[in-house]
Amino acid sequence: MTRAPVSRPRWRRLLVRLQWGLAATLSLLLLLDLLFPPQLPKARDTSTLVIAADGTPLRAFADADGVWRYPATPDSVSPLYVEALLNYEDRWFWKHPGVNPYALLRAGGQMLGSGEVVSGGSTLTMQVARILDADHGTTTRTPWRKLRQILRALQLEAHLSKREILTLYLERAPFGGTIEGVEAASWAYLGKPASRLSRAEAALLAVLPQSPSRLRPDRHPEAARAARDKVLERMADLGVWRRADVDDARIEPVVARQLQPPLIAALLAQRLRSAHPKASRIASTIDANLQRTLEERVAAYFSALPERTSAALLVVDNTTLEARAYVGSVRFGDQARLGHVDMVQAWRSPGSTLKPFLYGMALDDGLIHSESLLIDAPQNFGDYRPGNFGETFNGPIGAAEALRLSLNVPAVDLLDRVGPQRFSARLGHAGLALKFPAGAKPNLALILGGTGARLEDLVGAYAALNRGGIAGRVRYTADDPQVDRRVLSPGGAWIIREILESNPRPGELLQFDRGSRPKVAWKTGTSYGFRDAWALGGTRRYTVGVWVGRPDGTPLPGQYGAITALPLLFEVVDSLPRDRTAAVSPPPAGVAEFEVCWPLGIGADQQPPGLCQRRMQAWTLDGAVPPTFAERGARLWNAGRERFDVDLDSGRRVSATCSLPHRTAPREIARWPALASPWLSAETRRDSTLPPLADDCMADGRDAVETLRIDGLDDGATLAAAPGSAHAVRLSLRALGTDRDVQWLLDGRWIGETAGRAPLVRDFTETGEHTLTALSASGAWTRLRFRILE
Repeated sequence: MTRAPVSRPRWRRLLVRLQWGLAATLSLLLLLDLLFPPQLPKARDTSTLVIAADGTPLRAFADADGVWRYPATPDSVSPLYVEALLNYEDRWFWKHPGVNPYALLRAGGQMLGSGEVVSGGSTLTMQVARILDADHGTTTRTPWRKLRQILRALQLEAHLSKREILTLYLERAPFGGTIEGVEAASWAYLGKPASRLSRAEAALLAVLPQSPSRLRPDRHPEAARAARDKVLERMADLGVWRRADVDDARIEPVVARQLQPPLIAALLAQRLRSAHPKASRIASTIDANLQRTLEERVAAYFSALPERTSAALLVVDNTTLEARAYVGSVRFGDQARLGHVDMVQAWRSPGSTLKPFLYGMALDDGLIHSESLLIDAPQNFGDYRPGNFGETFNGPIGAAEALRLSLNVPAVDLLDRVGPQRFSARLGHAGLALKFPAGAKPNLALILGGTGARLEDLVGAYAALNRGGIAGRVRYTADDPQVDRRVLSPGGAWIIREILESNPRPGELLQFDRGSRPKVAWKTGTSYGFRDAWALGGTRRYTVGVWVGRPDGTPLPGQYGAITALPLLFEVVDSLPRDRTAAVSPPPAGVAEFEVCWPLGIGADQQPPGLCQRRMQAWTLDGAVPPTFAERGARLWNAGRERFDVDLDSGRRVSATCSLPHRTAPREIARWPALASPWLSAETRRDSTLPPLADDCMADGRDAVETLRIDGLDDGATLAAAPGSAHAVRLSLRALGTDRDVQWLLDGRWIGETAGRAPLVRDFTETGEHTLTALSASGAWTRLRFRILE
């Protein structure tokens, strides 16, 4: 007999069907998720933001769609904003699975009852889903679209954490125009980071994405205020914020700026973005307030200069070598001034700005002390004849004063002794790279600007004067490596800084109160043809560099370092924060003050008193007190001590060739360099000249063998221009008595060069009294005076 099958209970059958249905639903959802994955943004597709050291945006670079979107996280924005956002938009955000059924039913019922939307039912996750759909071109609102948002919200909750979903909203919520995200909106409308929002500001930004066009505070402040106050009231009703705090917040007016992306240190920001193309947020070392001030000052300062003229400015902290201000052009975007060209990193002729390092290296090499006797006179170094700015010469001059006055001939003489290739290599090793034409080697012209250098490298090198001789690479982000290289010894750097600091500011001698100003070790430079004007200087805390010129390399006549760049340098230095505790810096080990004498250049205690014609205090390094240089070339004599015998009765010099007996005594003189003679007083020349030989003595070869005479003009002559000669007196002059090169000076200013007896033909238009000097390469010279009538 067959038993009838036992039927399962109905509830069990329903449970099995439900399980199969749930499994099928989950499988379908998984399949749909695989076929239609959520269109999540790339890991970092926000716009690039370059910020100052304090977080202030310097410049934002829009994304590929032209949208301004800054990075943000729940921790980087104000907690007040997060509170206002979640309590107004989605109180159950942290608990629901992406959809709030109660809110949807409530919103649907209100719409059916009133015929219009009374309250929204979308969760924050659904809003993120709608934002992502809008990013991919889906913007229409239909019931099917709402269903899509619900499904997408569930997908987002399955793929992302709540914190990641909230971050997407913070970065991508619409705030009007091309502004997305709360950080970009906070800077655009309020001019401050989202981390520093007040309650009123937090409420305003929380409600703004509901209707960005209608509630934009820069266009509709009243509508924005009403919406903000609604949020504030909700916060009070929910007990999230105290009623007193809300009442205070309601008083705050809605004040918004016109939407304008930040544009500070634009060229540096562009440079950093190029260096870090994948970074969404780049933190620079710039001081935002200082940067704004200096950009405005540079633009105003150079506004009167001709078109195509630009300028660059760099301020560096000496301790860290971090840049505090970076102005790459007069005005970014100004096409007439080529404002898009960054002159901080452009190769330009440095003019005389390398001279401090040459004098410092000469100190380190034991070639000079601070008051070594140098000769500033026209002379040739092979086929190179340097001249001074203005073609005037000073004759005998101390090393310190030669550096302060930026004299060219003494600098070329020093470089010839140090060696141009060695000097260039030392600078390059320290980070101050020099650029030469292809195939060219460093030569003597480099010390006068015959090379290329960059402002940022010069500033990094000048910082060594306040860093114990350590130069380095300027840093623009805190992550940049600190590259330090020694360029001078601590003692050499200290002496050079003292020399440059003792140079008064132009016009400062006329002022009585200078105590409030910081001491500045400064130097200017002007390149050939007035193409570049430089000023570099440093205090104990900062180093500042200024460049002025035309980016296209054309001349800027009449503009040079001392009148164009230097005043701005002092304005900048005086505006910087001061560290008064570091105002005094004692000399480092090895530096000592020592009394020296000219013309020998050695210590006063190392020579008889009669040979010391000029006394001065000099800074010496490591005990080195080198004597005055021996002159190059065939001079009539060289600097140094010269011993001889004199006849006690006549005072004349005697030698081994004398035919008669003499009562003699030894004597000695201190010779000045032969080329210094035209600038010495008659008494000084007499004291350093050998007495004539006694009559019975034959020439011993120690007397001058050249005696110059100017032919073509008489001493004391009075001249007048011939009729029809345009007030010019044409003269043909020759220096007789030498076959060497002859330099001609009019009132101390170089006017020409001749070889031997070759004539100098020149039109003299300068009226009044004049002094004409002819100076042979041997040191022989002559001088006459004349007058040209008006």
